[in-house]
Amino acid sequence: MATGKIITVVGIALVLIGLAVSYAPWLVNWFGRLPGDIRIQNKKSFVFIPIVSMLIVSIVLTLIINLFFRK
Repeated sequence: MATGKIITVVGIALVLIGLAVSYAPWLVNWFGRLPGDIRIQNKKSFVFIPIVSMLIVSIVLTLIINLFFRK
């Protein structure tokens, strides 16, 4: 039963993220453009290392997972 709830919550979250990206792109424009994200662009190549953005994603996911699995 708990697995079904988790899959449902993840599905709803993915739908909400998809709607935000499609209909309100200004909500996620900041992602990937934070100070600390490394962008190296040359004439022939482009390297993007989203260090700070991935730290924020990691912190948010850790908080969400801890809320669901707290006893």
